[in-house]
Amino acid sequence: MRVLIAEDEQGLAKGLKFLLEKNGFTVDAVDNGLDALHYFHETAYDGLILDIMMPGKNGLDVLREIRSEGSAVPVMMLTAKSDVEDRVIGLETGADDYLPKPFATKEFLARVKALTRRSAGGLGYAGQTLSFGNVSLDCERYELRCGGKLERLSNKEFRILELLFRYPRRVFSSEHIMDAIWALDSDAGIEVVWTYIGFLRRKLKAIDADVEIRTIRGAGYSLEESTC
Repeated sequence: MRVLIAEDEQGLAKGLKFLLEKNGFTVDAVDNGLDALHYFHETAYDGLILDIMMPGKNGLDVLREIRSEGSAVPVMMLTAKSDVEDRVIGLETGADDYLPKPFATKEFLARVKALTRRSAGGLGYAGQTLSFGNVSLDCERYELRCGGKLERLSNKEFRILELLFRYPRRVFSSEHIMDAIWALDSDAGIEVVWTYIGFLRRKLKAIDADVEIRTIRGAGYSLEESTC
């Protein structure tokens, strides 16, 4: 699981990063809202942890921009403010969870695990269908559809396609996909990514999709419109 922490208190950010990495997460940490948006646009995350009071852009503005782009990535807000009104503003802006400071590390870890499970199981998109070209991805049923044709997906197949459908035309390396999907499976090798890409290509072809998973030589894979 890959998580982004945006927190301007360097000591706290360092401690949270260490805690999550110790528990199997891959973590990027930034100290301002502008960098948080940059990282978000460059990397696919299973969850975001945003402090409200940050330089550049505050956490609420970052969240508003992310949601305005149509992203449903799970987000937890951190803040020193504990008033009910502040919590309501955060949740109404599109936050999935809200944790006021100070907090216990055990509670923080439990909440992050719950937050990222929504992404891992597609629950962040419950009831939603993602579309690209003439293909739709049912995030509740794990089904790939084109016209009247349908292909059912395994959990790993769905998670790879969810990543690609969320960020069409973006290139993801085999290592990135491996880290995002199989991070906690120490027995899996990089070749498992190549195998699953093959599975998904056959399923896209079987439903007459006008999109394809294209290999970008030396870089990785990207979901693109078919050229023929």
